[in-house]
Amino acid sequence: MKTPPINANQPAAYRSFEDLEVYKAAREFRKAMYRVARRLPDFEKFGLASQIRRAAISLTNNLAEGHGRFHFLDQIRFTLISRGSLEELMDDLNVCSDENYLPTVEVESLKQLGWRTLNVINGYGRYLRLKKAGQVSTLREAESSSVSESEDDPFAEIPL
Repeated sequence: MKTPPINANQPAAYRSFEDLEVYKAAREFRKAMYRVARRLPDFEKFGLASQIRRAAISLTNNLAEGHGRFHFLDQIRFTLISRGSLEELMDDLNVCSDENYLPTVEVESLKQLGWRTLNVINGYGRYLRLKKAGQVSTLREAESSSVSESEDDPFAEIPL
């Protein structure tokens, strides 16, 4: 399916999940984690490597599926699932570090990418929550500068 051309006189509108900054950030992290999975020892092929691949796919699949839903609560629920998959991947990086599968400096670099992705997911979740409440009209996914204790689950106020 071909997307319609953009009118140069109008601001760019989001046409698909692939246009969302949150999806782009999650996709980059998914690709990085797939590279990790390919480098793990052979005996981890059906263990940790498989788990990393499943969680990495869940990260982006749930953002895409949520985007396709018409109700904000569904969109928020899928965003929360994606967020959980990201947290799972962060723990998988801890396993890689603990078992010396990757150099510590590389794990820390990947974790920084993961935290950046988490910030963007949190921003998207806040946007969805505020959009549901009728308090925003445009999408701004700008990441915050850091994850604070009070922002652990910034869009948990919405009952699922």
